[in-house]
Amino acid sequence: MVEESLKYGWIGAGRMGSEMIRRLAESGNDVSVFNRTRAKVEPLLKYGAKAVGSAAELARCDVIFVSVGSSEDFISVTCGEGGVLSQSLVPKVIVDCSTISIEASMEVRAVAESKSVALLAAPVSGNPKVAEAGRLTMAVSGPEDAFRLVRPALDLIVAGVTYVGEGDNARLVKLCHNLFLGVVTQSLVEITIMAEKGGVSRNLFLEYLNKSVMGSTFSRYKAPALVNLDYHATFTSKLLRKDFDIGLQTARELEVPMPTASAVYQIIQSLVAEGYGDEDFAALIELQARASGLKLESEGVEVDDGLGTR
Repeated sequence: MVEESLKYGWIGAGRMGSEMIRRLAESGNDVSVFNRTRAKVEPLLKYGAKAVGSAAELARCDVIFVSVGSSEDFISVTCGEGGVLSQSLVPKVIVDCSTISIEASMEVRAVAESKSVALLAAPVSGNPKVAEAGRLTMAVSGPEDAFRLVRPALDLIVAGVTYVGEGDNARLVKLCHNLFLGVVTQSLVEITIMAEKGGVSRNLFLEYLNKSVMGSTFSRYKAPALVNLDYHATFTSKLLRKDFDIGLQTARELEVPMPTASAVYQIIQSLVAEGYGDEDFAALIELQARASGLKLESEGVEVDDGLGTR
């Protein structure tokens, strides 16, 4: 258990948020949860979490985690009417685990600082399946004393935490991570299709790759989807496109050329336009196969994703 004196609030009980809430609550901590769809909170009650009817009710908590889907949602639940920063009583710390724009974060940070509330940017890397395995990671930035206060809770809900400095450094780190995610995936599907068209099954090629020094946690995790053409969304193509939009805009503002990421962005845009927007971005392999004159079929074999559990 982390410090008994701290009361935790959580806004957003989606698939990833709910897993992090479960880990915090089942450790015996006081956790109150608000989600617009209350039914998503119900399964968490058995772990000791408590449901509340509005974000405003969480303002009494010491630390509030936010895990929402957009910059607009984040601004609304913090600074909007009924938001946690619009109350007479405010939390000590807000920990934002979402992937939002730096502009939105700066807007909320200014309001938070005017009320002596520390805002920590803490975007999470992973997806619901990774969350279930206890393998999420997190970059955190903001006031270091606030980070030290919430560090025990962070260590409960993710496998790895890296403090990367003040302000919104963590959001920049996450954007760089997701740009790399798209670029690596496109490269992975290109070489996999090349091997298959030359006569080597996707399963055998990826088995070899994952045993080599070039293999990674990510390539092992994605192997089952690429082998069996399972595009059940862990991270949709539309969401990856959103992160590329934000990431490439940030690169322009920093005057950093991104020729490879820019090319991959156009491929991701094509993926969405082809109807794969709500499917997993592993569907990039479909576009690569089509461009290579190859018709894909599921290999129908069991492939270890390498995750295990924490």
